[in-house]
Amino acid sequence: MIAIVDYGAGNVRSVQKALAFVGADARLTSDPAEILSASRVVFPGQGHFGQSMGQLRQTGLDQVLIDVAQRGTPFLGICLGLQLLFEASDEAPGVAGLGLLKGHCERFAHPRKTPQIGWNQVQVQTPGSCIDPVLSAGDDHFYFVHTFHAVAADPSQVAATADYDGPFTAAVRQGALFAAQFHPEKSGHAGLNLLQSWLREDASC
Repeated sequence: MIAIVDYGAGNVRSVQKALAFVGADARLTSDPAEILSASRVVFPGQGHFGQSMGQLRQTGLDQVLIDVAQRGTPFLGICLGLQLLFEASDEAPGVAGLGLLKGHCERFAHPRKTPQIGWNQVQVQTPGSCIDPVLSAGDDHFYFVHTFHAVAADPSQVAATADYDGPFTAAVRQGALFAAQFHPEKSGHAGLNLLQSWLREDASC
């Protein structure tokens, strides 16, 4: 069973529908036992960094997610579910993130309109000459909705970038943990292909 973490953030049902469309048995759950026993875990979200971290801590799901990631369970973060993996965000000064990835999230600094809403081309990175298996299907345009973006302390964890008056992190990878700033569930065939690649993945680069 694939657990979709339901912690009060937006966009969880559209993720569930997309996974069902590609044939996955995916369930919305806030039950720690179900999440810990799941074969794969999806951590989606739209909303505010500070409020979402508060909800995770209030329910104890922050430690559950840390345990899942440290166990090596295949893990997919989406949008805010990528940002919350980092140590902090300028959106909520003083609020600690999950800290699974070193770095922080910052607001787009250029004068272009924010949030970035719409399709953008993703450039796959090849740290160690390895293309991430989730991103190797050949689709490169995905749908974004965000004002903040992650700045990873370790550049080798950046699996893909995109450009919005300058490059920014579009996807990250650490072991069995993969997370995308874009929304695969809103990205048509490209997004469905990515979800299928993630479901088939046996190991990371």
